[in-house]
Amino acid sequence: MVFHPPVAIVAKAGDAGKYKVGLPAWNMIMRGFMSGAYIAMGGGLATVCSTGILATDAAMRYGTASAGFSQLITGAVFPVGLIITVLTGAELFTGDAMLAPMAAFIHKVSWAQVLNLWVWVYIGNLIGSIVYAYIMANGPFVSFDAAGAATVTAFGTRAIGIASAKVSYVGTMGMWSAFLKGIGCNWLVNLAILLGICADDAVGKFFGIWFPIMAFVSTGFEHSIANQYFISAGILTQGFITDPAKINAGLNWVTFWTNNMIIVTLGNIVGGLFFVGVIYWVAFRKEIAALK
Repeated sequence: MVFHPPVAIVAKAGDAGKYKVGLPAWNMIMRGFMSGAYIAMGGGLATVCSTGILATDAAMRYGTASAGFSQLITGAVFPVGLIITVLTGAELFTGDAMLAPMAAFIHKVSWAQVLNLWVWVYIGNLIGSIVYAYIMANGPFVSFDAAGAATVTAFGTRAIGIASAKVSYVGTMGMWSAFLKGIGCNWLVNLAILLGICADDAVGKFFGIWFPIMAFVSTGFEHSIANQYFISAGILTQGFITDPAKINAGLNWVTFWTNNMIIVTLGNIVGGLFFVGVIYWVAFRKEIAALK
């Protein structure tokens, strides 16, 4: 397996960012759509695989949910989305939060180009996430009888529960918590991107991406694009519930933005831009200049 040294990895990240900011807007949206759907595929798989996990250790009463083990399973299967994104050349906003600024530092592309990439890719990610959320909400998350009446499955109940938790950030400290979780998430996501750049072969990229993504999901950090899927899937699935007593009024398209998406997106930007992009640029800028 070919392993690139750190300075080469940072330089390659800048080259990737330069290429990305030069794409036309329609291509940014298309590639963003692809990645939004791929991340949603990982989210859908994580929802199904973590449904109904029971505790087996003596420290917990039999029949109660093992939160840590459930998080581990969720984290273990979720990385498929970023692996597909990287290996197929799709565009993910959270990765571009580091790669595009790196291009600005190294190649002096304009910050207007960076913002242009972020906006169009974010829109593409959102569309792809919601499309896949619709597929899951009308597929595995519900069952239909002969008359067309829908019943939410155990997987759907789990999806609603995940979405409800993600819109539960309220008040100043709740928002601060979501912001910090956004930073921690994209710190790890962009380390995964760098490790993916590290290797030239598919196996090396797979493992380089898998471990940091597993870590961020299992830890419980917040990823804006994953949440575009998770919250959308919960809202759409909840729409099949007819009993008002079982509906979470706090889970809706308004709280989608106000209680999660805006603050988590800002945290993701800080995590990718400052905690990876700026730090690695400052650490290796002299070595990068020597490569030219």
